[in-house]
Amino acid sequence: MSRSWLYSQPDIRDQIQQLRGATRRAPSSPVPATQRASDASLLHRLQAASERNRTLAEENRRLHRQLAEALGQLRTPESLALR
Repeated sequence: MSRSWLYSQPDIRDQIQQLRGATRRAPSSPVPATQRASDASLLHRLQAASERNRTLAEENRRLHRQLAEALGQLRTPESLALR
């Protein structure tokens, strides 16, 4: 469904415009200072995400190596003779 088709339908276009107006009038309330994440908390989350990223990268490298070895074993002359 294309955007131009939506706007060519008067009832749908009116509804879109009403919804746009409603979201503009209702500003989101800011998060109270007591509920905001502290710098220390954000730093901890960043460090945890970085560590998780490092762990996943190592696991990815290990799995790639295992896959390469398995594919290499499938191509040995002994395995080709069994086929």
